[in-house]
Amino acid sequence: MRAQTYPRHLARQAVLLLTVSYLTGCASPAPATSTTGCAQVDYPVYDPAESLNRGVFAFNRAVDDYALAPVARGYQHLPEFFQQGVHNFSSNFSEPEVFINDLLQGNPLRSINTLGRFALNTTVGLVGVLDVSGAIGIPRHTADFGQTFGVWGIGNGPILELPLLGTSNSRDAAGKVLGFLVAPLGDSDTVQTLGTVNRVGGTVDTRASLLPLTDSLQQLPDYYSALRNVVAEHRAAYVREGQEGATTPPTNRCAEGQGDDF
Repeated sequence: MRAQTYPRHLARQAVLLLTVSYLTGCASPAPATSTTGCAQVDYPVYDPAESLNRGVFAFNRAVDDYALAPVARGYQHLPEFFQQGVHNFSSNFSEPEVFINDLLQGNPLRSINTLGRFALNTTVGLVGVLDVSGAIGIPRHTADFGQTFGVWGIGNGPILELPLLGTSNSRDAAGKVLGFLVAPLGDSDTVQTLGTVNRVGGTVDTRASLLPLTDSLQQLPDYYSALRNVVAEHRAAYVREGQEGATTPPTNRCAEGQGDDF
């Protein structure tokens, strides 16, 4: 067991160092400014590999149109209590990673908030199926490694369309990869099983929550650029949220439903 854990630990450290080293060298162009009526944020959009990204986007859209979106639409017809339970479980399972990023961002109040939510919901809330913390007034926030890199001052870098993972920029893409490697709950069989349930349920639940947005964007002449710009704007607002370190959720529309939703 020790022989297997040690190389994996070294691999994670190496990925972290390489990720940060790469991102600090990314340059971003002059930012565009939001004009959607939401909170004013800068969201640089630098897409030098647009033709390649559009090719990957076409593949991702085909997978979404014929597999993920239909499943998400069917999921919306399930009982409300079931959907809420899936959402609560997935949110709670991600709290340890949120806690790590709260600490890395230097937000002690947020980290205490996250730790308290996770402890209460995992025990009294039946492994997170019930959001007991929310019911008693402890709000949830999200945080990921892409946001943390942004809080540290690392630039967005170029737009990167990832197969099956969607539209991102190089900073947030590296954050997603790092998030896959970090295992704050360990690697026991139970955690792996719960992780599988979380990946499947959380993916479908998140896709269902984004259906109104993507359905509206698909009506525009260029779905690729519309989605790319919306994601860039949301992620810029998300980094701003991390910089502010508030423990209450943002009230402006731009900052709602972001984080791991994108």
